[in-house]
This record gives sequence, structure tokens and C-alpha cells, in this order.
Amino acid sequence: MLNFDEKGLIPAIVQDDDNGEVLMLGYMNEESLGKTSESGQVWFYSRSRQELWHKGATSGSYLYVRSMWKDCDEDTLLIKAKPAGPVCHTGNRTCFFQQLA
Repeated sequence: MLNFDEKGLIPAIVQDDDNGEVLMLGYMNEESLGKTSESGQVWFYSRSRQELWHKGATSGSYLYVRSMWKDCDEDTLLIKAKPAGPVCHTGNRTCFFQQLA
């Protein structure tokens, strides 16, 4: 059983299944998790727009699920995926491209 927060969300870290690179962090609710499981593509819940978000629907850079894991506290997900292009909205391969000084 997963532990969603008080808003019904759970953080989901997406990792490239081929090389282990961390691609992004998003949030899921029960509906987006269900759509992800059913479709094999990653869906999130957009906290700013307050709606479901099919990753890649606009850009074509879908994330194809290879496996999903939960952490020991059951309050964070790890999704190992095959990206179909750059994951970040900036066009970068990963959202984690800026080193903190």
C-alpha cells in the first residue's frame, strides 16, 4: 500500500533504465499512477495546473515504463523508464543539468 500525502500525491523519481541517470521528479495521484500502469507510459499530476499530465503528449518525448519501485516507507516512487527524447522542458536530456555551486 502506498502512502500518498495529505493532497493525495506521491513523489515519483524517473530514472533512465539503460544508464541510471536521474531524469526528473514529478508527482502522481492514484489516477495518474493507474494510467501509468495501464498504458506503459508515464502520467503525472500537475500541481500548478491541478490536472493529469501525460508526459510527452505535447513534445513527443514520452517516457516508456520498464519498472516501478516503491521506497521502504512506501511514500516515494522510482520509475525506471526509456525516454523517447529530451525529458526537460528546456530541451535538455534530464532536468538535473545545473550544478549547485
